[in-house]
Amino acid sequence: MNQNINQLNTVLNYVKETFVGKNDVVDLLGICLLARENAFLYGPPGTAKSAIVRTLAKTVKDGKNFEYLLTRFTEPNEIFGPFDIRKLKEGELLTNTEGMMPEASMVFLDEIFNANSAILNSLLMALNEKIFKRGKETKHLPALMFVGASNVLPEDEALNALFDRFLVRINVDYVNPELLQQVLLAGRKLENEEETEIPEIPEIHADEIRQLQNLCRTIDLKPIYEVYLNTIMSLRNTGIAISDRRAVKLQNLIAASALICGRKEAVLSDLWVLKHIWDTEEQIEILEGIINRTIEKDDHPDSHPQAMHNKTPNPEEVMKDVTILVEKWNGGMLSFEEQNVIKDKLRYLQTRCDWIRNQEQKRYIQQEIETLWQKILQSV
Repeated sequence: MNQNINQLNTVLNYVKETFVGKNDVVDLLGICLLARENAFLYGPPGTAKSAIVRTLAKTVKDGKNFEYLLTRFTEPNEIFGPFDIRKLKEGELLTNTEGMMPEASMVFLDEIFNANSAILNSLLMALNEKIFKRGKETKHLPALMFVGASNVLPEDEALNALFDRFLVRINVDYVNPELLQQVLLAGRKLENEEETEIPEIPEIHADEIRQLQNLCRTIDLKPIYEVYLNTIMSLRNTGIAISDRRAVKLQNLIAASALICGRKEAVLSDLWVLKHIWDTEEQIEILEGIINRTIEKDDHPDSHPQAMHNKTPNPEEVMKDVTILVEKWNGGMLSFEEQNVIKDKLRYLQTRCDWIRNQEQKRYIQQEIETLWQKILQSV
């Protein structure tokens, strides 16, 4: 186990070094790879979404990769393969899947929400059950992980089922300005390497990943089970829709966080993965606040490095967010769910406020937060 885990971490570290400021993205892809769950990358063009997945896929030795940019006019043949003409002449309707998605170990579908109705049903089954079905033909897919990407979230209700198949949602943004110089240097180096000979990169076998995926199912979740159950109910009360199916699958992510740290049982901080199950951008901060409050009590020495990662907040941005909440509350006519959302956002901002370095700004914002809490308590 340790050898395979070390090799996977070596691969992930290589991808992190290649793409400066994207540690969270790479770590989450690593979690999904272990859990054999699907990941969705959301962010503007030019944030290295495709390049990160492509680089990670290259490290999987003896595995076939499939990458495709979907358009409104993409046909099933372009994804799953054309019908086999030779078999068709013999009266059999079979698909020639050579070099196509049904044979790939790593699958990346860019602009995933351009998927049309012609390929949607087959795609849903492939993502959820890892099965390709076309007519009488049924094939189990060897895919280790599916990754989808888009710079927009789905607006058409018909695409909600597709979005739901991606258990983890990863917000990929431009890097922090402080890291821009490192990005420029790393990008220049990467381009030069592509134009010359390909440098030696660390590799992991597809079968080794499959062994780890099987091992992931054996991780003991009992130590965090009660907290996990309460967290799911709390998130549902906040208005974040988590179906029973997703609640079951999320356990795989928690187990993967434990396994990638070399542990056989989960600890409280492994719940950090729940920060990345949002449906809308507004839910990102809510989840951050709720999950951070849950895991901050854990000081396990072998916690995942992303578990306690907090970015130093911008005081002006925090104050702006507090002001928005004050205006919403003072506006009145809020539903019970809307009131809960404001309370959760306020708790999150309270947590963020603790990380502000300027003491004067920190005290001022804390005072504004406390004033709003008083108004909320008086209205109960």
